[in-house]
Amino acid sequence: MWRRAKRRFSIYAPKVSIRPHIPWYLRWGLVLPFVLVAAFLIWFAYNSGLKFAGFSRSESQEEIALLREKVGKLEKENQQLNTQLIGAQRQMQMAQGSTQEVDRQLKTLNDENAKLQADLAFFQSLTAANAKEGELAIHRLRVERDNLPGEYHVRMLLVQGGQRAKEFVGHYQVVVTLSRNGQKITQLFPQESPSAAPFQLKFKYYQRIEQSIQLAQDARVDSVQVRIFEQGEREPKLRQNVNVS
Repeated sequence: MWRRAKRRFSIYAPKVSIRPHIPWYLRWGLVLPFVLVAAFLIWFAYNSGLKFAGFSRSESQEEIALLREKVGKLEKENQQLNTQLIGAQRQMQMAQGSTQEVDRQLKTLNDENAKLQADLAFFQSLTAANAKEGELAIHRLRVERDNLPGEYHVRMLLVQGGQRAKEFVGHYQVVVTLSRNGQKITQLFPQESPSAAPFQLKFKYYQRIEQSIQLAQDARVDSVQVRIFEQGEREPKLRQNVNVS
């Protein structure tokens, strides 16, 4: 106890400094003007540096506003151009489709015209004075391979001569002789019944016939014969052979 008291109150005691008490608002009141002045000097130096470098904040903001306005206009113009481009593409597609359709119709008309001209020539020959009355003939008989394997297309024009020929009623039959697996096979069309609708005949002067027949894909066609039957007759009135082209 004595040592502690002696250390505290003797000449060896710690030094004590006494300062006047200043309130915090007075301290901030003295420091704040210096802070504001320093901030102003920094701002002034920053703006002066920008102006010295040729940069103006107000001008840059105006330029940015102008650029944004131009970008907006360009975007609108781009949308309008895209709309016009889509419309032009649709019109071009429609025009191309119309052109293709016109070409297709023109080709069909040309084909039909060629057939009509050929038929007219036959019809004129029928009305000739030297044509035999009721004589039946097969013209332009062709058997061609179709696009599908084993499929063949039969085309022919049946003509009955004379100016006062009576109407011919009957049917026709296609007889195909083919080789398959080393064997000869005869195949008849129509296969189910002679009275099949696609094979019926009814005409006075001429009738054009186009018929597809299906054979085995691995079969080789040797010969094709077309037979014309008059209604009620079992023997063909006319028959004609043709090669496959």
